[in-house]
Amino acid sequence: MRKVTYSMGVSLDGYIVGPDGGFDWSGPEEDVFRFWIDEIREVGVHLLGRRLYETMLYWETADQDPALGEAEREWTALWNPLPKVVFSTTLSTVQGQARLASGTLAEEIARLRAEPAQGDIAIGGATLAAEAAEADLIDEYRAVIHPVLVGGGIPFFPRDERQVNLELLETRTFNSKVVYLRYGVKR
Repeated sequence: MRKVTYSMGVSLDGYIVGPDGGFDWSGPEEDVFRFWIDEIREVGVHLLGRRLYETMLYWETADQDPALGEAEREWTALWNPLPKVVFSTTLSTVQGQARLASGTLAEEIARLRAEPAQGDIAIGGATLAAEAAEADLIDEYRAVIHPVLVGGGIPFFPRDERQVNLELLETRTFNSKVVYLRYGVKR
């Protein structure tokens, strides 16, 4: 069965964006960006909330920028053809290889898991991930922890009262002092 993964850059105090909505502190260094490229290769479909979808729209046309580096071109070549499902109550259309979700998050994940497709089902965005966590749909949490305290914002982990037992699957420290932690959910 396809795994559902939740992976994002996060501050050491647990936020994916700061109180001002910014995440410039997570702009990846070369070694971290290479990690994201390698990780997206394992994804078969990406589920996104509206805010993350709108942020990632940049990549739909980024390859037209002559100043784009080799790694950014490689990312674009992997990201653009990747099927995406966008969960939004305000958008009526989406671009590229994206489609608007036709069912609930649980229904979409059940349908995607039943398909004979390859690759992980990746979830992007804290609000969408919180909904998936509440329904116990996440199989792996993957945090790319940046050495910064932002003091508030949107948390990486949902703030509910439910305990989730995890098993450490992988760690990595990058040259830029960013740390990757990959945990599987114990069921």
